[in-house]
Amino acid sequence: MSEYEQYEIGEAAEGMRLDKALMSFKPDTGLRYRRRLCDDGHVLVAGKTRKPGYKVRAGQEISIAATANTLTYKEMGLRAVTQGDDFAAVYKPACVHSAAVAGADSASVESVLPDMFADAEPVLLNRLDYLTSGLLLVALNDYAESEYHRLEDRGDIQKFYLAEVRGRLDGITTVRAELGTDNRKRTKVLAESEEDERRWTTVESLSHDHEKDTTLVNCLIMKGSRHQIRVHLATIGFPIVGDPLYGDGKDGEVLHLHHQRVELPGFTAEIGVEWD
Repeated sequence: MSEYEQYEIGEAAEGMRLDKALMSFKPDTGLRYRRRLCDDGHVLVAGKTRKPGYKVRAGQEISIAATANTLTYKEMGLRAVTQGDDFAAVYKPACVHSAAVAGADSASVESVLPDMFADAEPVLLNRLDYLTSGLLLVALNDYAESEYHRLEDRGDIQKFYLAEVRGRLDGITTVRAELGTDNRKRTKVLAESEEDERRWTTVESLSHDHEKDTTLVNCLIMKGSRHQIRVHLATIGFPIVGDPLYGDGKDGEVLHLHHQRVELPGFTAEIGVEWD
């Protein structure tokens, strides 16, 4: 008989689809993988198998087969977007760790890179927040790793993010606030302006949704700090939709921040976004 891990649906998940509610218990998995768990009968709700679209209720007992703990990169929702001789770009969904977390056994993009690029020696070059989706850049050899850092130090790498923010933001603005990252969880805005323009955030308004009173913006950074875009947007009064640290987002909400495009000499990658 299969062994199961037992969980309970919380109040925040009341009425949520089963495949989405499972993210609270399997946070490093992609939506496709969670749907497959349901379709294959590895998830029980109050002792009965249920399909991915089943609407859960608070207090229900969820049982997940223990065999669901080992994830492949495909099951994590990862895929190679662009690959050249020296660099590759990998798509990371939201709610997947970029790098291995010290003292934890959570799955990460970094841990499965050798499986994705078996004929290379892949090295993760940048990180995205756990809640942020989009592109991660990978060096496929020693030269590419050193070249990336050289280009980054020269300001020759451009990273473009899409974000949906609260309120109406018009035009183009550059946020120069210096950031303090001593606190591992929350980045702090310092009183000084950042002298290094590579750590500025340039924000361009794309469109305003009158009904929701939100604005879609494009953000450009060159050499980012942890939570840089999230903090800079909140600092000027436009927090990102779904941000639980610097805005009014709640646990389980989608953070509307996506690393859409990266440009460096000889290599470009881009991936669209679909927010629920």
